[in-house]
Amino acid sequence: MNVDLALAAFTLAVVAAVRSTWSPCGLSMLATITPLAERGRGHRFRTTAAWFVAGSLVGGASLGVVIALLAAAVGALGPSGAELASVAVVAGAVTIAADARIGGLRLPVHHRQVNERWLDQFRPWVYGAGFGWQIGAGLATYIKTYAVYMMIVLAALSGNPEVALLVGIAFGLVRGLAVFLGRHITSTTALADFHRRFMAADRYALASVVLCEAATTLALSMVVSLWLGAAVFGVLSVAAVVWSLRRGRRTAPRTATTVRTHSVTAG
Repeated sequence: MNVDLALAAFTLAVVAAVRSTWSPCGLSMLATITPLAERGRGHRFRTTAAWFVAGSLVGGASLGVVIALLAAAVGALGPSGAELASVAVVAGAVTIAADARIGGLRLPVHHRQVNERWLDQFRPWVYGAGFGWQIGAGLATYIKTYAVYMMIVLAALSGNPEVALLVGIAFGLVRGLAVFLGRHITSTTALADFHRRFMAADRYALASVVLCEAATTLALSMVVSLWLGAAVFGVLSVAAVVWSLRRGRRTAPRTATTVRTHSVTAG
């Protein structure tokens, strides 16, 4: 069971880190740490980006230390595999509902962003590493997806402090490497085009993270019992239909408005 939880935690670490790139802080980094922006400040993008990744790794390790302490506590309690899986399934259900906005469920978050004044006040290694640490720590800035919470819960439930630490580091590494998505932004046109395409992929990123949360929850529920797995599958199927219908209603008016706008323009 601990192995299953560890694999699930690592998977969520990658997925949560990727999804977090669409947060206000993630988007800000993709606009402020680019070849275009660093050239304007008289700095080298590769150097600043390297410091950003290093800081993000340390931030992820900082988060990992906290999770490791929780994992040590879980290990000391010695719960059974079924108990661990049950807690994981509940955490997964809550996370899915919150990310998919089912029933209006929200989990506690804060909307803090990095201080962009650092860009004018400090050297590249300071703001690069400083921004990276805050981004990599996961909970220090805007939380875009509740998969971050699920990752922490699963890593803690593994009962293995070493695994928990590595999960945090993996999260920080992926978040840090995201800065290289902007490595080709060398002009204002490239900047606008990149962010246009990046934001267009937002809904697919959300769907992917919810799908991953659902698959993880379903897999862990089957560890408890096949009956629970079947029940979870049924609930997830119904939730998926409701979510799809609701998103369809949201996009339909915008599509109609777009068509009318184009028609008026063409006329």
